[in-house]
Amino acid sequence: MCVENYLDQLNDSQKDAVVYTDGPSLVIAGAGSGKTRVLTYKIAYLLQQGIPPYTILALTFTNKAAREMKERIAAITDQQTARRLWMGTFHSIFSRILRKEAEYIGYPPTFTIYDSADSKSLLKAIIKEMQLDDKVYRVGMIQNRISNAKNSLVTWKAYEQNKELVEYDVKSKVPLLREIYKRYQLRSQQAGAMDFDDLLLQTNILFRDHPAVLEKYREFFQYILVDEYQDTNFAQHLIVQRLSEKHNRICVVGDDAQSIYSFRGANIDNILQFKGKYPNCRVFKLERNYRSTQNIVNAANSLIHKNKEQIKKTVYSEEEEGEKILVLASYSDYEEAYAVTSKIGEMRRAADFDYSDFAILYRTNAQSRILEEALRKSGVPYKIYGGLSFYQRKEIKDVIAYFRLIVNPHDEEALKRVINYPARGIGDTTVGKVIAAASANGISLWNVLNDPLSYALPINSGTAKKLSQFRELIDSFIQQEKTCSADEMATSVIKQSGILAALFQDNSVEGMSKQENVQELLKGIAEYCDIRMEEGEEQVTLADFLSEVALLTDQDNDKDEQANKVTLMTVHAAKGLEFKNVFVVGLEEDLFPSLMSKDSERAIEEERRLFYVAITRAEQNCILSYAKSRFRNGQSNVCSPSRFLRDIDTRFLNMPADLSVADPFASARKEYSNSPFNSPFQQPRMATTETYPTSSSGQKSRLKRLEPEVSGESVVSKSSIGDMPDLQVGSKVHHDRFGDGEVVAIDGEGSNKKATVEFTHLGRKQLLLKYAKLTVLS
Repeated sequence: MCVENYLDQLNDSQKDAVVYTDGPSLVIAGAGSGKTRVLTYKIAYLLQQGIPPYTILALTFTNKAAREMKERIAAITDQQTARRLWMGTFHSIFSRILRKEAEYIGYPPTFTIYDSADSKSLLKAIIKEMQLDDKVYRVGMIQNRISNAKNSLVTWKAYEQNKELVEYDVKSKVPLLREIYKRYQLRSQQAGAMDFDDLLLQTNILFRDHPAVLEKYREFFQYILVDEYQDTNFAQHLIVQRLSEKHNRICVVGDDAQSIYSFRGANIDNILQFKGKYPNCRVFKLERNYRSTQNIVNAANSLIHKNKEQIKKTVYSEEEEGEKILVLASYSDYEEAYAVTSKIGEMRRAADFDYSDFAILYRTNAQSRILEEALRKSGVPYKIYGGLSFYQRKEIKDVIAYFRLIVNPHDEEALKRVINYPARGIGDTTVGKVIAAASANGISLWNVLNDPLSYALPINSGTAKKLSQFRELIDSFIQQEKTCSADEMATSVIKQSGILAALFQDNSVEGMSKQENVQELLKGIAEYCDIRMEEGEEQVTLADFLSEVALLTDQDNDKDEQANKVTLMTVHAAKGLEFKNVFVVGLEEDLFPSLMSKDSERAIEEERRLFYVAITRAEQNCILSYAKSRFRNGQSNVCSPSRFLRDIDTRFLNMPADLSVADPFASARKEYSNSPFNSPFQQPRMATTETYPTSSSGQKSRLKRLEPEVSGESVVSKSSIGDMPDLQVGSKVHHDRFGDGEVVAIDGEGSNKKATVEFTHLGRKQLLLKYAKLTVLS
C-alpha cells in the first residue's frame, strides 16, 4: 500500500512532523500520542522521497521497539527494504560499526560483549587480587562509578588524572577506585572484550581519533532519527551530534515529561537544549493522547505542570471522560496490599476485565513481596515483569560461555566460567595460578594455557594434563567452527563438552527444567540460522548469533507477556507500556518521592515525572494508593501521603469521604492554595488516637485502645482483666495493620480470650486479645 494511504491516518500535527525533511526537527510526543506511528511513517516517507534504506540511521532504546518499527515499515514497503535500514538500539548499531572498524581502536573484530554479570565477576576478581575489603569496595558501587565515568567519556587515564574525581574517591574512602578502573579496562582489552558502556565510549574515541572514519559515516548516513531522545546520555548525544553536524538531517522524538533515567546517565538537558544546538530546528508537538480517558490525561497534566524544567505543551484526550482517579488510603502497607487485591476483584466483577488488564506499579522492587502475598492468598494469578531473562539462566550462560570462548578464546570471563564445567578436576587454586601468571605477564589466560611452561605456571603434571585437555577441547571447537553453521556447532559443543551428559544426570524438577531450557536454546539457534539463511546469508556462524544475543534486553525475552495475569513492576519498568487499569501504590513521602531525592529540586522533578509516567500508563482506570504506616527495618513507621497527591487538581480525583482518615495535607494547604489549580481539596479522614471519628448523630465516638500491660510475668490486655463491655460481638474495631473490621465472635477466658474479626479487606482473622492491639470504634 502506498504511503499516502497511511498519511491519511495521521492527525495534522503528526502529518506535519512526518513530511518535514528540510532540516533538523524535534518532535515532542506526549504520552499516548502515537510516537511510534510518526517515526514509522517518517521513515516510510523518506524512502518514498528516494533516500536509500541503507543510508537511514534509526536509533532506539530496545530491540523490541526497533523490531516493531521494522515490521510496520515492511508492511508499508516490503521486507527487503525494511531489512536494509540501519535500525536498532544504540548499542547494537555501534557494536556493528565497531566490529567493522575494530583495528583502529586495538580490538579484534570478534570482540566479546560483557553483560552486567560478566563485568561484576571481573571486578570481584580484581578487588580480591588487590586484597581490598569488598564491604568497602562494593562491586555494585564500583561498577556504577565506572559506568558513569564511561558514559561521561572519561577513560581510565583521564580518570586517574582528574583531581576532582580522585579527591572524591578519597573522601568516599575508596581511594583505589581509579586503579580498579585501570585494571578492569586493561584486563577487558586483553580479553578482547567490551562492556555495554564501552560500545558508546569506544565509538566516540573512534570518531574523535580517526576523522576519516567519522567522515565516512557522515557521508554514509543521509538521515538520522532518534527515538526517546530524553533518555540519551552524554555519550549517545555526542555521537549523534558528530554524525549529523554537517548535513543537519536529523529528527529526534521524545517527551521531556517522561525523562526518568538520570540514574543511568540520561540527561534531560539533551532534549531541553536541542533547539539551541540546532538553530534552524523545527519543533512539532504531538499533544493528542489516544490512550487514556480525559480525566486521566487532565490529572496527569495538572501534576506535571508543577515542574519548572519542561517544554510546555497541553496534552488532551478526545476519548470518553472516564472515571475520576480513585485514591485509596490504608492504615498499613499490609492492608494496602489486600485493599488493592480486593479492588481488582471488585472491578473484574463489575466490568468483566481479564487479569491481564491490571498492572500494579511501585517505586521499589522491595514493595512487591507483600503484594505478591496478598495476590497469592486471594488466588489472583500474577507475574513480575522484568524478572530473570532466558539468557541470564545459569545453564544457558554456561553454554553461551563455550560459544564465546570459541569465537574469542581470550575472553577471560567465559574461560573462567567453563574451565571446570562440567567438572574436570581444575579447581579454584589452579585457576588462580593461571590468572596470576596472566596478570604478571600482561597477557590473556588463554595465552598462559597455550604455553604454561614459558610462564612458569606452578602446577604438577596431573594438573598440567587436565589444562592441556581443556585447551585441546576448545581448540578442536575452534577448528570445527570454521566449517560448521551456528546450529551445528551448538549441538556439537553441548555433546562433546559433557554438558548434555551432566544435565541428564539430574532428573529432579529443576534438572528437567534446565534440560528443557538448553533444548530451547538449540531450537532458538536453529530458528535464527533459518531466518538469516532466508535473508540471504549462506553461512551463519556462532559469532553472528552471539552478536545478536549479547545485545538482548529483558524486554526482548518476556515470554509471559500474553499470560492472563496481573502484572507487577516498578514504574521505571512500566515506561512504554499501557494497561486498561493501573494501580500506583506506596504514594508516601520518602518512598515516592524517594528519600534520596529530598535535597534536590531537580531530583524531585524527576520523581514527579516518574509519577506522571505511572499515571499515563492507564487507559480506563487509575487508582492511587498510600498507607498510613509501612513496615521497614524491622518496625512499623508512620507515613505521610506523598506531596505529589496534592499536585493533582482535585477536580479529577475521587477522595473517599467515608474513610475515617485524618487530613494529610493540612500543612500544605497554604502552599497549595497558590497553585493555578487551586480548588478545595477534599481529604479523607484517618482514625488516630488523637482524632475521633464523628458518629451519624454528630457526636464524637469514644475511642478505647486495648493495650497489653504487665501483670506479674504475663502480659494480658485490659479487656481480658476487666472483661470490658466495650468489646463485644458486633463491635466496630480498628487494627493498625489490618484496618477496620467487625467482631463476629469472642471465645475463651482470661489470657486465652480471642476475638474473631471480619476485616474489610483482609477477611476473617482470629486474634489473641492479650497481644492484639485493637481500638474499639463503636
